[in-house]
Amino acid sequence: MSDPKRIVIVGATSAIAEHCARLWLQQGPAHLTLIGRDAQRTERVAADLRVRSAQSTIDVLTADFLDPEAIQATVNRLTAPGPIDIALIAHGALPEQAECQKDLKLCRDALEVNAISPALYAEAFAGPMQAADRGTLILIGSVAGDRGRKSNYVYGAAKGLVTRYAQGLQHRLAATRVKVVLVKPGPTDTPMTAHLKGQGAKLAPVEDVARCIVRGADKGKTVIYAPGKWALIMWVVRHLPRVVFNRMGI
Repeated sequence: MSDPKRIVIVGATSAIAEHCARLWLQQGPAHLTLIGRDAQRTERVAADLRVRSAQSTIDVLTADFLDPEAIQATVNRLTAPGPIDIALIAHGALPEQAECQKDLKLCRDALEVNAISPALYAEAFAGPMQAADRGTLILIGSVAGDRGRKSNYVYGAAKGLVTRYAQGLQHRLAATRVKVVLVKPGPTDTPMTAHLKGQGAKLAPVEDVARCIVRGADKGKTVIYAPGKWALIMWVVRHLPRVVFNRMGI
């Protein structure tokens, strides 16, 4: 009987991350480490997962998401016992574009939590995975990173950095057995987008998005649009002539 998979989720209170964890536990017992900034919220997620998979080991770890030394220390601690099979980097926050335009501190904070922090965690996990010549590193970006738009360009710029970082890691690790997976969800029905739902936006069920991620990663995909229709939608958006694009209120 094979050993349980070792799975680490950074930003485990994310609704997408929580549903990914449920799907992984359905595949079999695992040793799951949930990393969050809020210990109580992360523990609530862990308690639910323990009920769903009593055979699994589920640990909770509170960690800093911005300090490079703390991030490195966290990853060192997790990788010291042995290789990680899956690392999912899922944390982020959806800022109000208008507020970021008025407050540079908010703008900086949004860029740090959505771009710099995921990139640092990815870099920290990449080294041990490369040394072990195994593992799957999953970064959650966004369709917002495919083209800058006036409605959310601060968030989009951050996710654009995640896209480029993931591409660079894929190139770096192409000759290894490490898989780097970039996920680009469309608008998803989570607590982070509750205000959008109130405005009538069409949001994908979080269960469907998580299923796309887990299935795509299992198949070895390098880029996952979730749901898949966003691959075509964003291809069109990326290729719209500027003169047409600039007339659009998106």
